[in-house]
Amino acid sequence: MKSALLLSGGMDSLSLAWWKKPDFALTIDYGQLAAAAEIAASATICKRLGILHNIIRIDCSSLGSGDMAGTVTNIHAPASDWWPYRNQLLVTLAAMRAIELGANRLLIGTVRSDGTHKDGTKEFIERLTSLLMCQEGEIIVEAPAINMSTADLIRHSCIPSGYLAWAHSCHKSNVACGNCRGCNKYFEVYDEIGYDLDRPR
Repeated sequence: MKSALLLSGGMDSLSLAWWKKPDFALTIDYGQLAAAAEIAASATICKRLGILHNIIRIDCSSLGSGDMAGTVTNIHAPASDWWPYRNQLLVTLAAMRAIELGANRLLIGTVRSDGTHKDGTKEFIERLTSLLMCQEGEIIVEAPAINMSTADLIRHSCIPSGYLAWAHSCHKSNVACGNCRGCNKYFEVYDEIGYDLDRPR
């Protein structure tokens, strides 16, 4: 069975790439402000691991709001950055390309803390798989790290700190802003795992 990884360029997906070494990686530019940095981070890890890297570009910027879209946050948004049904959208787009590549497993970087949102739960992933399995390609969606914290995943993957440092988590810019939810998570995880960015592992 060939596997494809939905690779966002963040800490979770970079660590998952290092751990699972999929056949293909798929990075999606859907109109988010930090797309270029996410693609650069993803391309770096793919080059190091010899993974075929695919970039999907589709402009969904008019559907987003808040930090990631660079607009006023929608009044219905549960957080400062919101693309309604984003994970469902990204999995669908990735599955479309995965079929072309001959992959029948799609890995996603969901971790335990994502379970605070419905689209980060086992039930959601099972339902996505059921939907895809009844259509062409019969793609299985897997979240190998769903029971791990981000720090657990990093430790388990044994990704070197020099490659983890490429991760881009900022929601607002291609250069880390230091004050969004993505940047805050990045700094918190680095503190937890105690990596020294200046010392390769």
